[in-house]
Amino acid sequence: MADATPHGSGGPIRVLPPPPDGNLTVSGGVGGITVQLDELEKGAGKLSLLAEQLAAIEAGLFAAWQELGVQQDHPRGTGTAALMAVWEAKDAVRDVRQELQRISGQVRSCRRDYEIAESAAHLQWRLGLSDPDVEFQKHVDFWRTGFLNGDATEMLAADAVLLLPAIEPVIEENIPSLRTGTVTATREESVPIDLDASPAGLLQRVQLIEARGSGYIEVIEVDTGSGKAYIVVVPGTQVNEADGGTNPFDLGGIVDGMGGQSGYVNAAVIQSLRAAGAAPGADVVAVGYSQGGIHAMNLAADEDFLKEYRLKYVLTAGSPVSRITPSPDVSTLHLEHRTDWVPGSDGLPNRDARNQVTVTMTNDLYVRGGGDAGLGPGHSLTGYEEAARQVGASKDPSLVQSTAVLGGVLGAGGAATATRFALTKTPPPTVPKDRRDPFSGRPQPGAR
Repeated sequence: MADATPHGSGGPIRVLPPPPDGNLTVSGGVGGITVQLDELEKGAGKLSLLAEQLAAIEAGLFAAWQELGVQQDHPRGTGTAALMAVWEAKDAVRDVRQELQRISGQVRSCRRDYEIAESAAHLQWRLGLSDPDVEFQKHVDFWRTGFLNGDATEMLAADAVLLLPAIEPVIEENIPSLRTGTVTATREESVPIDLDASPAGLLQRVQLIEARGSGYIEVIEVDTGSGKAYIVVVPGTQVNEADGGTNPFDLGGIVDGMGGQSGYVNAAVIQSLRAAGAAPGADVVAVGYSQGGIHAMNLAADEDFLKEYRLKYVLTAGSPVSRITPSPDVSTLHLEHRTDWVPGSDGLPNRDARNQVTVTMTNDLYVRGGGDAGLGPGHSLTGYEEAARQVGASKDPSLVQSTAVLGGVLGAGGAATATRFALTKTPPPTVPKDRRDPFSGRPQPGAR
């Protein structure tokens, strides 16, 4: 692209992703490419406006020069000199106007070039023609861990995930462990805690609520000095045969989250907040790991929830949330690991937006014999806690701004009250196959 700055003042204007911050790569937020492009577009508009104003001045000078034409027969000091001065002023204004128009055009070309490059890269990705370095990294990560990394999973899942809402009834009919159902919340206990309100401290609450048992969430009440704010902590997927299909965070919870926008779990979260004393309009922060992050993000797009509470911030770790678009008023921070396949299971990278920041850890991980790899070393909650600690110490502008928003909602933490709720799922009764539509799998009219 041609030089897009005033002559002699520097190189061309470009948009670039933020540089890596140690083993973290950051996208989105105030330092993201989308915001850079938006700011450039606004700047181009201002330059165009200035150019229009200069064009009007230029026209005025030309008119003045024409009116002075009758003076050209006067003595040089009063006639010709005046004509020359006005003409030179008009030319100087013209030069500045043309330069502003040139810069404005080049700024807009920068955005157009970037969008063309993005479209070409997406087409290559759809055709399975990834960057050679990305392809090589996929194979290396698989050799080290035995699991697909996030990029590989995204490519495989790109189309399959779109079918989930359509095939959800068939899945639930034929795979009982994936059934969804109405979720109710029962208050269990309230305990005083010393809250660490940093991203790492919030993920520690996930670990504690998971240790409490199957199906629990936590609502934390924080007195910020200017009012009360609430934190909703949602665990990851819990697979336990002893639950008998009543745990809303079992495999069926994934179906509820990715296929049903967490309709059942969201209703139970609202019920829990009310029971914890959260008044309508209270500020809320949602935190979730793995499946819990899906439910937390779905709150950010749930009109019913947003009508009752002001969701200000969502923190997710190892969660596939790229297909959920949060309200513009909600700031979100997503922690991922390059080798973690789970965040890529929805088939798309996260959005690059002013209110959405994604942090990807890039350190190499290995699986060694004799250990339980679970869903892979990249999906470790303790690993994501370490990522959150690095986020808290980062100087990256997007992360500084994101953590500042979190601090503005929760303050410095300290004394708080944690109320635990047991969530119970009631799977819908099985409808005999002869009473179901043979194509959709849904109950036929009148079926009970």
